[in-house]
Amino acid sequence: MKHTPYGYTIVDGKAVVNEKEAKTLQKICDNYILGMSLVASAKAVGLTMQHSGVKRLMRNRRYLGDDFYPAILTEEIMEKVEKERIRREKVLGRDRKKQGKIVKGVVYTKFYIPKIDMKYENPKKQTEYAYSLIETEGCSL
Repeated sequence: MKHTPYGYTIVDGKAVVNEKEAKTLQKICDNYILGMSLVASAKAVGLTMQHSGVKRLMRNRRYLGDDFYPAILTEEIMEKVEKERIRREKVLGRDRKKQGKIVKGVVYTKFYIPKIDMKYENPKKQTEYAYSLIETEGCSL
């Protein structure tokens, strides 16, 4: 399993930019900004990745550079990617967390079970019988 972020190679204990992978990463970001989906952006440059992997790749702040990793992406590109991600999230109605919407449902927090008589010798059948006697009360959030 590779622990070095995509786009870097470790040489003599130091992170060095892998130029080929860095260009691929930059092209993925460009494709996404230009309107391609996350998966299609990666596929267009020859990478087979899932949605979450591409998203994690493009949002990795290490690509801006730090004490160990040299910069591959600029702050401007990272901002464009994030703005486009947020724009699409809103257009597709997937920003529920940010709007404060809470999905209400029923959570069963109270239950009642009468005294259980031994009805079956088989423990599995007895357990199924016991569970069938449980009565619940729904509590709305």
